[in-house]
Amino acid sequence: MQDNLNILWGECQQILRDNLSQSAYQTWFASVEAIQWENNLLVLQVRSQFIVDYIEENYLDILSRVLRKVFGANVRLEYRVLMAGSSVDIPSDTQKIHSTTTGTPLTQGTTFEARNNWDTHLNTQYTFSNFVKGEPNKLARAAAVEIAKNPGKTIFNPLFLFGGSGVGKTHLANAIGNEVCALNPSARVLYVAANTFKLQFQDAVNHNRVPDFLMFYQSIDVLIVDDIQYFADLKGTQDTFFQIFNHLQQTHKQLILTSDRSPMELRGMQERLLSRFKWGLAAEITRPDYALRKDILAYRLHKDGIKLSEDIVEYIATNVTENVRDLEGVLASLLAYATLTDSPIDITLAQTAVGRLVQLHPKTFDPKDIVDTVCQQMNVSERIITARTRQREAVRARNIIMYLIKKYTDSSLAEIGKQVHRDHATVAHSLAQMEDLMSYDAVLRQEVATIERALGR
Repeated sequence: MQDNLNILWGECQQILRDNLSQSAYQTWFASVEAIQWENNLLVLQVRSQFIVDYIEENYLDILSRVLRKVFGANVRLEYRVLMAGSSVDIPSDTQKIHSTTTGTPLTQGTTFEARNNWDTHLNTQYTFSNFVKGEPNKLARAAAVEIAKNPGKTIFNPLFLFGGSGVGKTHLANAIGNEVCALNPSARVLYVAANTFKLQFQDAVNHNRVPDFLMFYQSIDVLIVDDIQYFADLKGTQDTFFQIFNHLQQTHKQLILTSDRSPMELRGMQERLLSRFKWGLAAEITRPDYALRKDILAYRLHKDGIKLSEDIVEYIATNVTENVRDLEGVLASLLAYATLTDSPIDITLAQTAVGRLVQLHPKTFDPKDIVDTVCQQMNVSERIITARTRQREAVRARNIIMYLIKKYTDSSLAEIGKQVHRDHATVAHSLAQMEDLMSYDAVLRQEVATIERALGR
């Protein structure tokens, strides 16, 4: 039995190893052991509660998919946490066991039916209490708190949260939902990613269940749709969401939407939807400033009972500037190292952790130098870059220019646009596209890296 379990868990580990970076796999999964498999319940043995919390917060989605693939769709998961420095389990009456059933998306047959055991699909780890307040999120958080007290009855309906990746939009949206549930357990609250909504709608179309789909979504009290920009150019999905939006608005239900850009910058979206997105409050969450970054670090350190010297905290806060996700990633890497090796954290280790996660670079380049270098490396003229042409090589070069100016200078979107004769909204859209492409297009990453070396990076 154990041999078979080891084989199955080995398959899971191989999939995780293939889909995660080497450092991520080694830090969070290499030491995890499968110790029990019975009645669809899988028990994983983990060295510390900290590792459990980090896996749950950052890797639960991929872990759930892997477990369902290897162990079957009905798999349930428990963690058994060992005492630090001991191979003996904590006695059962005090044993710290974190349990979760690996969630599945809403599917045909259960999606559109009233259920006694309502599944909100909220991340219960995201609350107001662990959302650190600061100037970059002040307005958004204040509105969110008011909505949680009186969903659908404030002027903030819909609440449209926008900002870059990792700044806290999803956290804040989930915090609203969790607070509503705490204050009113009977409320029908639902969190859904835009891509999941799209797939559900397509499934409803394929199975002639669109009326059931509409009825289900129109019955919700608080609807949270994450990454609404993924509705772009999807006419059927937008038409259906328009009906849902109108019904919920008219019945004084709450809508919360998140996006990586403001309503004005959304492309491929019906005008009637865009106008409705502006009915309530569009609140931007910007990159965390230095004060907020230090506060986030202080909160996490206090929560985990870890002490770091002030110079290490200041170093991290100074050099990890883009988003909260990177900030917490660096800290998690440091804490994992300390937990697994029982070693002290010094400034050298902090520098290594920061250097692995973020690229340290002073933003001192002249935008014109970047334009010249890109044109030279890609063998295109500046005239083509600034022209209204949609030729592939011109668009690609133009997008790389905007990406590198954003990366290596402190230029605003408007200032970036002046270099390529494009407006603020076009620059924002192009940067969002580049961020997405850089995550999976190896050829593009190599091309950008070559240009960066030519720049002296």
